[in-house]
Amino acid sequence: MKETSVADDVTRAAVELFSTQGYANTSVQQIVEAAGVTKGAMYHYFESKDDLLFGIYDRLLSLQKTHLDAIISRGGPVDEVLRAACVDVLETSIEYLPEGTVFFRSAHMLSAPRQGEVTRRRREYHDEFAALIQQGREAGLFRTDIPVPLLVAHFFSDVHYLSHWYSPHGPESRTLVAEQLTELFLSSIRIPKD
Repeated sequence: MKETSVADDVTRAAVELFSTQGYANTSVQQIVEAAGVTKGAMYHYFESKDDLLFGIYDRLLSLQKTHLDAIISRGGPVDEVLRAACVDVLETSIEYLPEGTVFFRSAHMLSAPRQGEVTRRRREYHDEFAALIQQGREAGLFRTDIPVPLLVAHFFSDVHYLSHWYSPHGPESRTLVAEQLTELFLSSIRIPKD
């Protein structure tokens, strides 16, 4: 087994076990057996089961933040930048649906410092997303009668609810679903043209 794949193998095994039997009901021993590694190998990458749960979501958070930063840095009309950000966060959330599902079911079991870190990182992402909406308002593109935090919460409630209904075996691809949900959101915040 390649050294670089141990963390991935452990993560995959943890996601599978956490999703089928729950975080609280899964032991470190079960994870390492499913991953085919020793506890020592796991602890080389993860300090604890808590660290592993955080790591599962950290990968998704880091990926989405990197993508958002790249989308914003490319520039362009703010409505197109916001559209690209919406599609990306939806597509990546669908791509990593098992990881997100496990995390949202079990996040309350994280240690307080880890919960604080997740909150800080999500707020950082949401603040950048909110800034795009505000820029669109200032450009006269988006409605101003609803507070920006409520609009952000509205969009991300759709993102977080994906695990309750989306199936990769369904008739629509993740890209199509991402584009459709994005259009529903953007049409709800746009100022109608006369």
